[in-house]
Amino acid sequence: MSAIAYLNFDGVAEQAIDFYAEALNATEVKKAKFGDIPQDPNHPLPENELNMIMESSIEFAGGKIMMSDILPSMKAVTGELVKGNHILISLVFDDKQKLQQYFSSLSEGGYVIMPLSNTPWSSCFGMLVDQFGVHWKFNSDADQFLDQVIANKQ
Repeated sequence: MSAIAYLNFDGVAEQAIDFYAEALNATEVKKAKFGDIPQDPNHPLPENELNMIMESSIEFAGGKIMMSDILPSMKAVTGELVKGNHILISLVFDDKQKLQQYFSSLSEGGYVIMPLSNTPWSSCFGMLVDQFGVHWKFNSDADQFLDQVIANKQ
């Protein structure tokens, strides 16, 4: 079993998929639009929603992110999309060069909260918000830090 970050967008999921696939050097990209599946003739989707992303995934460096659009016709049920810092994607790689590459690519059009740097908890840590408002955390050695703190508590 694995945990996968799942991102919802307000009609821009396809643009986000393309951006993340390029920024993270995706090895596989899958996407299905609402118009790709049979429609219920009693409740057809409006024409403007058929081209929106129903489900997608990008795979990169052993990780996976899934994304979709929230349909305007479903917002009464799902609620409005609210951008915020309640969810983030954490990339943990020992390869600092790869972290730097991802950090640089994902920061395009967004803003850096904390540049990649050496910290007491990581030899390469940083945070940013990308152009879609998604928060990212980068860490080269999170596991070693956690193991050390836990060992010191015992």
